[in-house]
Amino acid sequence: MTRNLEKKGDAGIKTGRSFRLSFNGLNLVFLLLGGLILAFIAVPILKMILAANPSILFDSLRDSEVAKSIVLTLYAALIATVIGFALGVPLAYLLAKTHFPGKRLIEGLIDLPIVIPHSAAGIALLFVFGRNFFMGKAFDSVGIRFLDSLAGIVIAMLFVSVPFLIDSAKEGFQKVDPRLENVARTLGASPWQTFGRVSFPLAWRSIMAGNIMMWARGMSEFGAVIIIAYHPMIAPVLVYEKFETYGLNYARPIAVLLILISMIVFVVLRFLLYRGEKA
Repeated sequence: MTRNLEKKGDAGIKTGRSFRLSFNGLNLVFLLLGGLILAFIAVPILKMILAANPSILFDSLRDSEVAKSIVLTLYAALIATVIGFALGVPLAYLLAKTHFPGKRLIEGLIDLPIVIPHSAAGIALLFVFGRNFFMGKAFDSVGIRFLDSLAGIVIAMLFVSVPFLIDSAKEGFQKVDPRLENVARTLGASPWQTFGRVSFPLAWRSIMAGNIMMWARGMSEFGAVIIIAYHPMIAPVLVYEKFETYGLNYARPIAVLLILISMIVFVVLRFLLYRGEKA
């Protein structure tokens, strides 16, 4: 019996298939506990969306201030994601495929923006990109300023969200069979060709998943952005400003719009990414 279980377990691992849900004691308890946390996540969001008046939402979307803040949020998060892709994927590849002294330290440093308070992250960025500091002066000499500007919003979003891309891309590259890369090299492919024709195509799904998570996390950023660039206002900052100035009723429509747009784009992107895969 033990051998049969081992064979079935090995087969499941090799095929990557999940077991069908059966209603035994363990699954019932876990289903109850999982249902509680799922309700904790879903109920506040659904209640706020369902309680919103569609006409008020439409009027809010027609408000130029709201529309500009939402477009700015999407645009800044997209720029941050493109920069993160260009700089983060190479680092993820090195972390996945090479070994060197201090590698664990670098991996911990990459994840640090996830755990530190994001208001503190914004202050830390000011000490590098502020007008009176070296990088701030260097960029200012070429006409790029970070305080209260699009550039400031982008670096704040980039700082707090790029770990999601790097970690996901690294996991994707780690899953690429080294034997395939070695075969490509023995057939005469250069390191660049091996990366472009073997490693990247096989890891692209994880990389794109990381891009989506990075974009979504950047779009929702508030703490780091408000320290560096209160103006121009992105949507999360506008929600806060409306709530502080006018109260809940004025902030809620903007919050609902932001949630709906984020949810629609996020679901569509993930559907396109995993289209054709079996659950």
